[in-house]
Order: sequence, then structure tokens, then C-alpha cells
Amino acid sequence: MQFIRTQFRASNFLKHKERDRFMSTASQAKHKFCRRVGQCLWGDPKCPSVKRPYPAGPHGKGRRAKLSTYGALLMEKQKLRNHYAISEKQLQIAYAKAKAGLGQTHERLFRSLEQRLDALVYRAGFAPTIFAAKQIINHGHILVNGKRLDRASAIVKPGWVISINAEKSPAIAEMAKKGNSTIPPYMEVDLEALKVTLVREPNLDEIPVNVQIMSVIEYYAR
Repeated sequence: MQFIRTQFRASNFLKHKERDRFMSTASQAKHKFCRRVGQCLWGDPKCPSVKRPYPAGPHGKGRRAKLSTYGALLMEKQKLRNHYAISEKQLQIAYAKAKAGLGQTHERLFRSLEQRLDALVYRAGFAPTIFAAKQIINHGHILVNGKRLDRASAIVKPGWVISINAEKSPAIAEMAKKGNSTIPPYMEVDLEALKVTLVREPNLDEIPVNVQIMSVIEYYAR
């Protein structure tokens, strides 16, 4: 029995170590991708791509290779996926749902990604990055309509109120009060009450993502 417990603890330790290594690698990879496309996906002035807008490596400063048609479509899809920090499987599922619904596929896809809980927490300035937004949601610091919601992929509907549990998360509440100077017009933010309301569904031209969404649709429709 003691041997089994020891093996279980060792297994858990390795899992946590592997998770931490993955998180560190993912954090580095986001900056690497920004350098590959020559701009920061999130408009961060501290991103390495600001000073070095070229791919990493000894040949990064060389002439950029012209992308094929497939390469251009793939690049736009990767930009969208990296901006929202979601997996390929999550984006495929979002596309399938958008395609199956009524209306234009590209509009439904873009809106469904922008109305994710983690995206709105980030847009409101409650978290400095989309990755931090996912973390504080997963740790239970975010309330939706007064109830805790720890699922970053949850779709927020117009009229719903997102807030921070200030009593249990004073440090996060203090950080959130610094706010974000560029709040999208489809959101209303009350920094004093630490609340944000999704007023309406966003229009495509209001979503602050530099991606050609039709290229993403074309990529999956191949």
C-alpha cells in the first residue's frame, strides 16, 4: 500500500512538472509567433516583436518568403487561434457550430470567440493578458450574474454582468481597477463596482483582432 501511495505521489509530481513546463513553453511560443507575423497579436508594447519584427533564428532578418495560397490561409487561422489562446480542436468545434447555425458563418464564428468569458474579461482590463484571464477564471475569481463561473470558454450573452469576487480576491480586484483605456463599444465597464456588462453582440469591425476572418473560413472549407 505504501508503495502504491509513493508511486501515485510521484506520478502527480511529474504531471504538475510537465504542466508547468508546458505553460512556460506556451508563454514563450506566443512571442515567437508574434515575431513570425511581424506584429504583436494583442498590441502589447512590450512584446519582442515591437523591437524585432522578424522571425527568430539566424535567418530571421532575411527576406520573408512569399506564402503560398494555403500558407496565407493557414497563417490567418493561426493568428486567430493564438489571439484567443485556444487549441486547434476548440477552433474546429467553434467553426462547426458557426457553420451549422443560421446566418453568415464568419460572423457567427467571430462573435462566438469574442463572447467567450475569457475574451471579455481580458477586453475589460480585468486581466493584463488573455492567458491571465483564463487563469483567474479557472481559479474561481470571476462571477457571472452573481454566480461563480470557472469555465473560460463559456459564451456570455448580451445583458449578462461579469464581476470580480473582490472579497475573496482583493489582489485581483486591485489590479483590475487600473482598467483598460480601450474598451470596445459593445461593453460597459464600471471600475468602481468591478463589473462589466455585455451590452450587445459585437459588430465585426468593432472586434480588435487583426485577422482576415474570411481566410479562416476558406481554410476550413477546403
